[in-house]
Amino acid sequence: MTTDFFRRLAAHFGLCLLLLIPFAAAQASAADKLVVLGDSISAAYGIDEARGWVQLLRDRLAARESPVEVVNASVSGETTSGGLARLPRLLSEHEPRWLIVELGGNDGLRGYPPQALARNLQQMVKLADKAGAEVLLLGMRMPPNYGRAYTEAFAAVYPRVAEAAGIPFLPFFLEPVALEEGAMQTDGIHPTAEAQPALLEHVWPCVEAMLGEEADAQSCTP
Repeated sequence: MTTDFFRRLAAHFGLCLLLLIPFAAAQASAADKLVVLGDSISAAYGIDEARGWVQLLRDRLAARESPVEVVNASVSGETTSGGLARLPRLLSEHEPRWLIVELGGNDGLRGYPPQALARNLQQMVKLADKAGAEVLLLGMRMPPNYGRAYTEAFAAVYPRVAEAAGIPFLPFFLEPVALEEGAMQTDGIHPTAEAQPALLEHVWPCVEAMLGEEADAQSCTP
């Protein structure tokens, strides 16, 4: 075989490698996406979005030089039925490796049946699982003025859904700020900008464990 033949062969394989590089990069990018599907709590309602807990999560991952891309798909006023309706498109468009579901608060504030909340969350987990995305569920709770029967039934939904699906969950996402003086905006529902770092710290062990980083995930179950 001539030297010219080997040159042409090398050029051919070099071209193939160049064509494969964009494909490999796209595959890596898709595999490293984390989608946050939430309501106004995660959409940074009433504050600068740059100070919201989701952006703080992006900043922390960037500081650690993590390849994870965080997509904030949160919408103020979103319910679990709305999140369920949007999820198929989000899964198809972003092909996330991880999904954080922070929904249910608006269902509770509107007095929706806990059974409907459970069904919607279960369907979201099933859709994510079918798409190959790992789910972290962030729980919510209702204030006592909704009545003991309703608040207990509402709070029980999250651990029941998580246990049945075998996914990690945080019992009450707003726990570190809900009763802290000055941590909530004047509406008494949405955390202030100053409270956002506490929300990140609360969820961080779960996120770190989900991403496969070293973590003390005792505060995240199972």
